[in-house]
Amino acid sequence: MKNIKVVGFDADDTLWKNEDYYRDTERRYAELMSDFGEAQYIMDELFKTEMKNLENFGYGIKPFVISMIENALRVSEKKVSADIIEKILQMGREMIEKPVDLLPGVKEVVAQLHGKYKLIVATKGDLLDQERKLKKSSLSAYFHHIEVMSDKTVETYKELLDHLETDPGEFLMIGNSLRSDILPPFELGCYTIYIPYAHTWQHEMNVREIPEGERFRKVEKLNSVLEILL
Repeated sequence: MKNIKVVGFDADDTLWKNEDYYRDTERRYAELMSDFGEAQYIMDELFKTEMKNLENFGYGIKPFVISMIENALRVSEKKVSADIIEKILQMGREMIEKPVDLLPGVKEVVAQLHGKYKLIVATKGDLLDQERKLKKSSLSAYFHHIEVMSDKTVETYKELLDHLETDPGEFLMIGNSLRSDILPPFELGCYTIYIPYAHTWQHEMNVREIPEGERFRKVEKLNSVLEILL
């Protein structure tokens, strides 16, 4: 990776915790909706609703809340009470107000790479929410550019590299999702480092594996990136 000039970091579950909050809210949601079905049924139906809404609403907490409300109306055949709808909205507010809990080694890694590489954040989700989390994280000063993408595809990564005036062979992407953070830039010709997280959203799973090689590495913790790049 001696030609790397720009290092991109995914945000959620790479720099800070995120999926844990969704999982916890899903469990609470299933309990709230227990009069209308078993927990697994409620969560399975919620996932279907999320997938249906993905194209129109995108990723993040706000689309998640919309999907929870729509799903509640659907599985209850519109019998769900206003009290439950209000509680769903409150769960969404609580998710937005969660503290930004950095993952182990994040501050050390970005501090040591800063100045040696151009560091950027490339993440999906709601622009306002991601900007809020980055500000709360106290990491903003380390990053040259923040890109909040509607989706992560080969095309959107190409647009990002064009904006940065960077060739694929000069770009390294680090993230926890094979589907979003690794496969698209890898197919574009970039370098990639995959760091699995304990919890992964169902939508990000079931993708083809990549054999480790020159442009793809898998590590168990973010600190290992320093051993590769320094």
